[in-house]
Amino acid sequence: MTTEHPGERIAKVIARAGRASRRDAERLIAEGRVTVNGETLASPARNVTPEDVIAIDGTPLAAPSKTRLFRFYKPDRTITAARDPEGRPTIYDVIPKDLPRLMPIGRLDWNSEGLLLLTNDGEVKRHLELPSTQWIRRYRVRAYGMPPDAAALARLEKGIEVEGVRYDRIDTVIDRRQGDNVWMTMSLREGKNREIRRVLSHLGLQVNRLIRVAYGAFLLGNLQPGEIEEVTGKVLREQLGAGVPTRKK
Repeated sequence: MTTEHPGERIAKVIARAGRASRRDAERLIAEGRVTVNGETLASPARNVTPEDVIAIDGTPLAAPSKTRLFRFYKPDRTITAARDPEGRPTIYDVIPKDLPRLMPIGRLDWNSEGLLLLTNDGEVKRHLELPSTQWIRRYRVRAYGMPPDAAALARLEKGIEVEGVRYDRIDTVIDRRQGDNVWMTMSLREGKNREIRRVLSHLGLQVNRLIRVAYGAFLLGNLQPGEIEEVTGKVLREQLGAGVPTRKK
């Protein structure tokens, strides 16, 4: 039986410090890599207070710094991960080395590009990734094939099932033809794994360029591939609202 302590769950505290997401923090605890006041934890069901000394792999957890959020233009042919078993370039090979440890909010595929939000606050990351927030992800998509007809667009708007996977509403606007390709703007709220590619393949189109241009209220704007720009604290607080406290330290 776990003794209950005052304070906050340790996984949440680790996430707020920017050391790892809640899920990764729980994994570190399960691996026996987290101690509290010298005691190795066996379960994440433990609350801690500011007086407790938390260490990961023997290194004390740093005090949380100010919450920061960045808009980053993820280039094509980069992995949204810290490392890749195949040795491919990752976003951390592109992001300036003088920035704090940043975690991606959601993901973009290896061959997708555009807006990727990055934060040093695990709780902000968790909030912006929750399906319940219903933040719209908007993409510019170029695909080879005939543009979807009105019936296909209506099916996407109502939600569509592909190979047993149900995808919620996708709003699609046909922008223009370019040779044998068509450019579309597609907006969705879920962002399941390779959702746009799978749905368009089901409709007979092959995606050959995919650019995320918006994540909720945050826009790609004039950023160029590899560029990064910090969101001001004022804008961050306005967009997150009072329900998600940000650190001002």
